[in-house]
Amino acid sequence: MNFSSIFARIVALIGACAVLWRRMQGVPQKAAWGQAPEIPAAKPQGAVPTLKMPTARGWSEGQKPSAAPGLKVNAFATGLDHPRWINVMPNGDVLIAEATQIPGPVRNMFHYAMQATMRRAAALGVSANRITLLRDKDGDGVAEHRGIFMEGLSQPFGMALIENTFYVGNTDGVVAFPYIAGADRIGAQGKKFVTFKPSGHWTRSLLPSADGKKLYAGVGSLSNIAEMGMEVEQGRAAVYELDLADGTSRIFAGGLRNPVGLAWEPNTGTLWTVVNERDGLGDETPPDYLTSVRDGGFYGWPYCYWGQTVDDRVPQDAAMVAKAITPDYALGGHTASLGLCWMPAGTLPGFPDGMVIGQHGSWNRSTLSGYKVVFVPFENGRPSGPARDILSGFLAPDEEESYGRPVGVTLGPDGSLLVADDVGNVIWRVTGA
Repeated sequence: MNFSSIFARIVALIGACAVLWRRMQGVPQKAAWGQAPEIPAAKPQGAVPTLKMPTARGWSEGQKPSAAPGLKVNAFATGLDHPRWINVMPNGDVLIAEATQIPGPVRNMFHYAMQATMRRAAALGVSANRITLLRDKDGDGVAEHRGIFMEGLSQPFGMALIENTFYVGNTDGVVAFPYIAGADRIGAQGKKFVTFKPSGHWTRSLLPSADGKKLYAGVGSLSNIAEMGMEVEQGRAAVYELDLADGTSRIFAGGLRNPVGLAWEPNTGTLWTVVNERDGLGDETPPDYLTSVRDGGFYGWPYCYWGQTVDDRVPQDAAMVAKAITPDYALGGHTASLGLCWMPAGTLPGFPDGMVIGQHGSWNRSTLSGYKVVFVPFENGRPSGPARDILSGFLAPDEEESYGRPVGVTLGPDGSLLVADDVGNVIWRVTGA
């Protein structure tokens, strides 16, 4: 055993002791969910914050997630390499972005420990940097054709087809490629549309406007709470609007620590996103959230959270705190809610209009949360009730192992719900039972 392995085990033991100590401090906190969540007071965790992630195990032969009553799930495709995001083309082709976070420079002992833990959880490693094409030619709910659609990309994530141009959200910017309808592969050179700074939160989701004239992109922060200064955070923690006609881009809304999934609420035409909030303040503090995104809006990061709740660890700006918008719907603390799509009523039996959310599950908790796919019902353009599970069972009961971790969600070409599972290396397909 080399020194690196020994050190990683020592750090893991320290982290486990920290988790146990925090569990002994009191009863588990009520999950912070819904439109009016009960958010516990912040308890800064100091130099050794809670660090807990399950070991990535994957699925055994025949094993799969648990579907909600009235639903069933099957593997649409297996054997992928860290599938994160899904895009369905007009001809029914299903495109899968395969990428992962890559190791960065080690800044301190805790950062080293976090990277070691993420490797064990299969959340850090060598990125495939490709987009794979899947086809279900016979309509049996399983893709029997697979091919490389694009390769040699830079941590691709979001994808969007607008007319004859295919856009890819690489970590360092959005690239436009010429596309021929029904093509099995894109080999042409792309043109960089906009450049983004690569960052710790590396994903770049994309969503076209209804008229196809604009493209929206999510860009996460570099750090947890701007601990390296606000200068390096300029242009980050925001949703961008890209004007495809004149080639310009602007920040549409800011103060969003890590906005990943983007979706339109079709009845009002409002943009929504799911956001991963900051770490180091407690199991449920603050919650990740689902929110509408206002043009010019500011949502608090890094100065405050859930409206004007100030984070005392951050040098303050009273003017920014005063204009911080309270999010619409809390999704629980550190659930790492990433995937988002609108699901019309009747898509799955018993489910009304609403948003589907892939909860990847995070690390900064003494008791883990997330690791499931949930549904938030909507009425009159707003969340209208408690969330419901669609898929669960991604996490072992003892929380020591994860069979999978859900990320991107979208509607399949046959009206099913597709879910990208980046630890299980599977695309799951959910339908009525």
